[in-house]
Amino acid sequence: MTLAHPPTLSRRRFATASLGALAAPFVCAQSKTAPEHHGEIIGHGGLRYRVDKLWSRADLNQVKLKDCHEMAQAADGRLFMLTNHAANNVLVYAVDGTLLETWTLKMAGAHGLTLHRDDAGKEHLYLTDPGTGRVVKTTLAGEVVLELPHAAKCGAYQAHEDYRPTETAVAPNGEIYVADGYGSQFILRFDREGRFISKFGGKSTQPINPGRFMQAHGVAIDTRSGTPLLVVTERVRNEFNWFTLEGQPVRGVYLPGAYVSRPVIHGRHLLSGVCFGAKPDDYRMWQGRGFITILDEQDRVISNPGGQEPRYEEGRLKVMMLERSTCT
Repeated sequence: MTLAHPPTLSRRRFATASLGALAAPFVCAQSKTAPEHHGEIIGHGGLRYRVDKLWSRADLNQVKLKDCHEMAQAADGRLFMLTNHAANNVLVYAVDGTLLETWTLKMAGAHGLTLHRDDAGKEHLYLTDPGTGRVVKTTLAGEVVLELPHAAKCGAYQAHEDYRPTETAVAPNGEIYVADGYGSQFILRFDREGRFISKFGGKSTQPINPGRFMQAHGVAIDTRSGTPLLVVTERVRNEFNWFTLEGQPVRGVYLPGAYVSRPVIHGRHLLSGVCFGAKPDDYRMWQGRGFITILDEQDRVISNPGGQEPRYEEGRLKVMMLERSTCT
């Protein structure tokens, strides 16, 4: 599960709830016929949200889709949702959930979706396909305007090295960063024209090995400090790690129990979907244990929509897990 970066959260039906009405992490929906968890209020502190499981108005009998990895919102409010069904890689929604159109690049493994707005205000999408190693830049209508070279064809990798890119990020200067999260665990850096510049990282077999990764699943540009940094998901180690744009380690944060996905910077917060989670007394990666985690600018977890309230003891974050609702 991943979160995309909308211009404003208030434009989404997954909307911030009125704090005056809340006294618990979960407020149950009233309807007995709605989908499970529909209408519940989830989250903590000032970051609580109402779940709308009926938002999409797409007719799933007519629209083919599989896994839905990411969603991003354009400046005009349209929402672009990525799926890995080759017939429909991108579904385009209006804010009210109406399906406007679909298009495809025939990617059977479409995984990463990044929306980038350049200095002139022009918007493009970047899609990755781990299965083929494709990294493609398109218009919002799906027209390909740039395709990055395969890592083995631009001097980044030897022919035998595994390349399965999962995500991209675009720096303020237009340089493109590609996370090889399902392959050899490097972060590859390209210029705005798609020419390979450098790489850093590589595969680690140890829980702690600064600058290397066990699963560099997602990347994002973090400009909250005034100096752009690249923040990289280390899913298997439950971490986010920050680097200079040249690849030098800056800092990291450990999120016990949270197998996090892509980092999303929104205002002063970092948000991420926790695709896999832990069970009580069993901290392995489990499906069906996901939630969302939100960090402030000091890298402290302040809300876990769908998860347990974050707790710190003596400055150390306790293991975070899915919060099971008691709604009946």
